[in-house]
Amino acid sequence: MKRNHHSDGLIHRREILKRGTMAGAGAAIVLNNFSIRDHEDEPVRFSGLAAEYDKYDALGLAELIARRQITPQELLAAVRQRVEALNPKLNAFCHLFFDKAETQIRQGLPAGPFRGVPFALKDLGQYLAGTITSAGSRVWKDAVADSDSTLVARYKQAGLVIFAKTNSPELGLTTTTESVLYGKTHNPWNLDRTSGGSSGGSSAAVAARILPAAHASDGGGSIRIPASCCGLFGFKPTRGRVPMGPAQFEGWNGCSHHHVVTVSVRDSAALLDATVGAEPGSPFFSPPPSRPFLKEVGMNPGKLRIALVAEPYGGTPLDPECRKAASDAARLCESLGHRVEEATLPINNAAMREAFLNLIVVSLARTLDDASKTLGRPVTERDVETVTWAMMQQGRALSSVAYSRAIATCHQVGLTMAKFMQNYDVILSPTLAKPPVPLGVLSLSPESNAAFTKEVTEFGPHTALYNVTGQPSMSVPLSWSNDGLPIGVMFSGRFGEDSLLFRLAAQLEKAKPWAMRKPKI
Repeated sequence: MKRNHHSDGLIHRREILKRGTMAGAGAAIVLNNFSIRDHEDEPVRFSGLAAEYDKYDALGLAELIARRQITPQELLAAVRQRVEALNPKLNAFCHLFFDKAETQIRQGLPAGPFRGVPFALKDLGQYLAGTITSAGSRVWKDAVADSDSTLVARYKQAGLVIFAKTNSPELGLTTTTESVLYGKTHNPWNLDRTSGGSSGGSSAAVAARILPAAHASDGGGSIRIPASCCGLFGFKPTRGRVPMGPAQFEGWNGCSHHHVVTVSVRDSAALLDATVGAEPGSPFFSPPPSRPFLKEVGMNPGKLRIALVAEPYGGTPLDPECRKAASDAARLCESLGHRVEEATLPINNAAMREAFLNLIVVSLARTLDDASKTLGRPVTERDVETVTWAMMQQGRALSSVAYSRAIATCHQVGLTMAKFMQNYDVILSPTLAKPPVPLGVLSLSPESNAAFTKEVTEFGPHTALYNVTGQPSMSVPLSWSNDGLPIGVMFSGRFGEDSLLFRLAAQLEKAKPWAMRKPKI
């Protein structure tokens, strides 16, 4: 994609606090289970502290706008106020461009399901014309897109008002959100802990209720991991369901998938409805749903056969609180009428992880080699973080035969899992092997690369499998640790059966609601 190296109206991180507005006075009505029940004809007016809109999910906000109880301009002002109050504590956003969002509103918004709802894009993999997508790297810190990605265009068509980019670690290469370029993103539940990665800017913003939903992407768990760390619903769709082009049509040989982190299940379903479908040139195709995903929310999932896979593959230690979260979820599923049995996945974990890593490092080497066009010179060790540079060298050194073998291995893992899923509808496991770890532990500029490898492997051993296979997978916020940190539980389904996961997620949301549980920040 051609990019310019200037941007009119962009507000960088250091300028975030320089601009502010105040919303109108009054009080908002409170939603009961995200639906308007009371005072339907009473106008909504937000207080100066914008203290009420965080009681609504995105569809609830869109409903308020449709009823003319609040305007998109008023809502954007309220969000802006909350950004300015909370972002200094969180460091969730790396670019703000409220002026572009205001222009989007003035020019007229499409009559989509999210008309007028503010929204933020992750600073990785998707392009909004006139804004920077840095991928959390100094290499692209000034690179401005000259056109929208297909997914971004679909977000706009749904009526979303895009005002910001959220922080990501460099090229999404770790499971925390920390970078030399933008610093550390803090978890709203405990500011000393990671918000997860690589969509940790989005998860921090949504968990703090700055937004009810934000864009995220997942190459090895990067939707589900931050959702688990921040107490959110994080859904990774089936491979090929959400477009990634046209700048590039795949990430990490099809392992990377894009969607959102949300407070409510129904927002995730409706946002997937708004964005699904193949685009010209895409190398992947997912089975089309039989009906909108939003219609699955509230439908009976039936009596499911659930495989409980609690222990991490390869013998990685499992924190007792994460084990308990999975066990509690299994009992909850049984109470809902599902059949749960312990199982062991029939995969060679070492071979899968080696193949997955080889795909990543070769893709990384190619990406940084192509970056010479942006920089006007080859990328050097001074341009990227320590782990990034080491992985780039590993990718350059890998043979073409080893790379081809990695692709073949991943295909066989997909076949093995497809056969396993003939006996089960869903696999249940802990999303992470530990509660959110302290900031600094998973940084891409560590004191020791070997220590980094150990820590990142032991933190999230379960998630990458479903990137390799392309299966839909979700983290559901069903548990909290004894010291108040969120612990997600992961449910993964058959390839193409996203609908079943949404039915199960909605059932779990009703049985054990989480939306009103908020961090005190």
